[in-house]
Amino acid sequence: MPDTFWFALEVTLNGLMAGVMYALVALGFVLIFKASGIFNYAQGVLALFAALTLVGIMDGQVPFAHLINAMFGTQYHNFGFTVPAVIAILLTAGVMTVLAIVVERLILKHLVNQEPIILFMATIGLAYFLEGFGDVMWGADIKKLDVGILQGINETIDAKTYDWFGYGLFIDNLDIIAALVATALVISLTLFSQYSKQGRALRAVADDHQAALSVGISLRFIWVLVWSIAGIVALVAGIMWGSKSGVQFSLSLIALKALPVLMLGGFTSIPGAIVGGLIVGMGEKLFEFFVGPMVGGATENWFAYVLALIFLVFRPQGLFGERIIERV
Repeated sequence: MPDTFWFALEVTLNGLMAGVMYALVALGFVLIFKASGIFNYAQGVLALFAALTLVGIMDGQVPFAHLINAMFGTQYHNFGFTVPAVIAILLTAGVMTVLAIVVERLILKHLVNQEPIILFMATIGLAYFLEGFGDVMWGADIKKLDVGILQGINETIDAKTYDWFGYGLFIDNLDIIAALVATALVISLTLFSQYSKQGRALRAVADDHQAALSVGISLRFIWVLVWSIAGIVALVAGIMWGSKSGVQFSLSLIALKALPVLMLGGFTSIPGAIVGGLIVGMGEKLFEFFVGPMVGGATENWFAYVLALIFLVFRPQGLFGERIIERV
């Protein structure tokens, strides 16, 4: 077969891997929307904040060092020790849980039964606050994140495909690990949502806050639980994206790429987030490969949004979303 075919296949596989990375961010949106009906604009910033916190803990960085030094004329930047990656990840997960508690107590509990647009605006404010807070806490410089994940070309796949087909496929080790992690997350979250008592309570809260309260479901506990899980999912996404491209404030913009994923997969479907991510990742790479040269390139910047627009016109609930019928 011609090399063009194998190159197109390589583009397809790498597109699928990129789609998994998008889906990791979309999962956080789906979790919070399923449990509270809130479109959490801050999910991308949660991934950024988690990655910043993880790097800070691993490097033994003093939180708010720049502010402390400016106020007291000191020169403290590091504690003088580093923290192993596994321990740092566990500590960061604890920080995200504490953040979920703070968000519930300071924001969400005051907005019970408010209009969805009010809740959405609250998450926009939270996003900008966390972005600035992370800047002050850990600094705005670009940081390298290394938790021991293999990166670079998978030599085994490259060698095997060259032996079999005469063309070595380039697949990044980080993308393979991200795909495995995303698969494990989807299976775990789906089982939790469908078969656990807390999972059923999440769906009840999403349907009707007052009805859930009337049957003894603690709305505050459910919100803390789901925001904690979403924070841990954001941590996973932050680890993968931060390892791939460094921890920088543009990391928060990955939330924008998750929007078309949600529109395709559906805002209430955990498996739909993965399927939507795969479609967007593969579609944008193949579109750029085949059509990009004809229109001047750079189609990856807008292809996903055009595809999402088409879905909004013909199937607004997405592939796996629930069709909403309101009788008046």
